[in-house]
Amino acid sequence: MSRWKRVLIVLGCAAAVVVASVGALVTWLWTGADVSTVGKEPFVNEMAVPPLAPSRVEKDGTRVFDLRMRAGRTEFRDGRWTPTWGFDGTYLGPTLRAERGEKVRVRIRNGLDEASTVHWHGMHLPARMDGGPHTTIRPGAARSPHWTVAQPAATLWYHPHPHGATERHVQRGLAGMFILDDGRTAALALPKRYGVDDLPVVVQDVRFDGDRFDHGRRIMQNVGFLGDRTMVNGTLSPYREVADELVRLRLLNASTARTYSFGFPDGRDFSLIGTDGGLLERPAPMERLRLSPGERAEIVVRVRPGERAVLRSFPQDDYGDAWQRRFGGGDDSFDVLELRAAERLRPSPALPARLAEQETPDGGGAVRARHFDLRRSGINGRPMAMDRIDETVTRGATETWTVRNADGMPHNFHVHDVQFRVLEVNGAPPPAALRGPKDTVFLASGTTMKLALRFDGPADPTTPYMYHCHLLYHEDEGMMGQFAVVEKGQRAGTPSEHTGHGTHGPGH
Repeated sequence: MSRWKRVLIVLGCAAAVVVASVGALVTWLWTGADVSTVGKEPFVNEMAVPPLAPSRVEKDGTRVFDLRMRAGRTEFRDGRWTPTWGFDGTYLGPTLRAERGEKVRVRIRNGLDEASTVHWHGMHLPARMDGGPHTTIRPGAARSPHWTVAQPAATLWYHPHPHGATERHVQRGLAGMFILDDGRTAALALPKRYGVDDLPVVVQDVRFDGDRFDHGRRIMQNVGFLGDRTMVNGTLSPYREVADELVRLRLLNASTARTYSFGFPDGRDFSLIGTDGGLLERPAPMERLRLSPGERAEIVVRVRPGERAVLRSFPQDDYGDAWQRRFGGGDDSFDVLELRAAERLRPSPALPARLAEQETPDGGGAVRARHFDLRRSGINGRPMAMDRIDETVTRGATETWTVRNADGMPHNFHVHDVQFRVLEVNGAPPPAALRGPKDTVFLASGTTMKLALRFDGPADPTTPYMYHCHLLYHEDEGMMGQFAVVEKGQRAGTPSEHTGHGTHGPGH
């Protein structure tokens, strides 16, 4: 045999070994990439209910809350203490509650060793009060955003928004609910006793490395961090005892990258009554509800005496292609929360046939159409720049925004300040789960959505609002843009920073 033949044989064998090794590696990665806790959760810990934040009403009618960001340790598992951050505690924060028409002030003090912000996700308020990356609070400093609640009853939330560090701050535990009430909703026959038949359900995925959180991203997880367990309100393996026929769950996906498809193993219907920005026109029965990071939903589920009903997150066939489903979390499943019904239940009235009139625009009279192409490298081909305002909108104007994801991976899209209406999904009318007021929507690769938005101000040409992917790893990488609201004929200026300097005065 010639020397060249021997070389070719050796090279062929080497290539075969490489191909076999790569194949074995891919097979190993593929088979080990999906996660499931179905049937494995013992549900041994009573679900914590975040306390309602105390407040006081000043002489001018302003409701004042106090929040302090702080570091601490939390015992998620018996005898094991995890370093965490929280508001007014070691992990997460209290639930703030206010009514439509009320003036609100939140006095925030930063007790951390690094700067942060507090963004009021879903709230309609002035740009300087929004808590975006231009309104940082330095360590030891304070800031007191204030505004008038000018929107319907809804389940909102608050969390940090520092540029390039949002994922890490939220993962450590800085988040909480902000519930808005109004007179019309208060008069409806809905479950409304907080912590009894009206439960906050803040869902997060986590992974532990010894006593500490493991925030690392696994190989090929391009959506961001994906944990191997879920918590509700900071409780691992949670259960909640309920004593009413109907239970209202205020679902908040506070995970940084994971998308959930909620439902119940027995396939029972539940009623969707509210989306991000408030109640639907009428209850919508369904068996599955998908929520991506930042989205909220209010559902009402009927329980039977003595049963144990498990809220589960199911695999998602329409999450993306097979690769994205496997490595992006779409194949994963979790037993999230067990509802333990009492042997005798208090009767609940039937849900109202009508809930609320929609206040989001229907697209009529839109003065401009804009297009947003979602890519991990940036929106419309541009990564985030703090000193650049990307879009300028006129106060009082209605616009349509068409958002497209052709990036080969899942994204979502959040717009600050406004609640919008989904007009179309891939050219068709939206499904029931997207017919309420929204501020965040999920877009699998290949999805195009048309949204109607109205910008009611106030105008501020130098302090922008954000629009961005709320998969926080993508946001931190630069998948975000800025828009300013201006008066007619006015131009946007250069973004300015408004930093907390250790005062609780009205302008901070």
